[in-house]
Amino acid sequence: LQYYGGPSFTWLEDGQRFYTVVADRGYTQRQVRVVDAATGAVHVAVDERGDPFVDTSRGFMLRFLKSGEALWADERDGWMHLYLHDGATGQLKRQITKGEWVVRGMARVDEAAKAVFFSASGKEPGRDPYLQHLYRVSLDGTGLRLLTPEDAEHAATFSPTGVYVVDNYSRADLPAVSVLRRATDGSVVMELERADISRLVAVGWKQPEPFKAVARDGTTDIYGIIWRPSTFDPGKRYPVVEQIYTGPQSFFVPKSFSAWRNHAQTIAELGFIVVQ
Repeated sequence: LQYYGGPSFTWLEDGQRFYTVVADRGYTQRQVRVVDAATGAVHVAVDERGDPFVDTSRGFMLRFLKSGEALWADERDGWMHLYLHDGATGQLKRQITKGEWVVRGMARVDEAAKAVFFSASGKEPGRDPYLQHLYRVSLDGTGLRLLTPEDAEHAATFSPTGVYVVDNYSRADLPAVSVLRRATDGSVVMELERADISRLVAVGWKQPEPFKAVARDGTTDIYGIIWRPSTFDPGKRYPVVEQIYTGPQSFFVPKSFSAWRNHAQTIAELGFIVVQ
């Protein structure tokens, strides 16, 4: 068994085949293997190789299309991007997205329009590069379009027909807003709801402060959040508690709005400044 558990199996839409994702023990290779349920024949639909390793901690993004092609996301060029493979031979057909930014998830594939909708981070300049936005791109790699332009963390849910998107967006310092958008261009049909935190503020709640600072190397920007006690006095000195979870494979600084977060404000109320 691998560190992240044993194999799992998923049926394809034809009900005749299923697939499993297999990583080698050194995590230098990962394959999507398709099995014919009637004959037991196996073929490789995607073959991903990494140097020095393939990062399996982020799960995988995979869609099989009716054309027999397979949409897959990997980091072969150093950034997580979408690729189109021949699902029968495993041969790479084309890279669909490219650039110094990362794909975070595949939200929907519109095979009739030959387009894929996906979430990504780090593409919009001048923003926290961890914020997620929704995009649309054609399967030939053209027509990349931003659908959720607000400077915030976006979580999108498609209508069953794929015509509309419910977009819930917020930041740690921006209460949640819900809007209905058209999936074609991201235009807002109507605002559905806007969070009202007036009663929260009235009892003394203080929202955390996102910040950007330069790392020890003098070059890299790092992004974090500061929680202060509700009785904070800028003329006083406070001990600082750093809330940390180690691990280079992911990040844990919250990007969306919440009135309560992992005891951070609770610790701050004891007379500390909490930084994550």
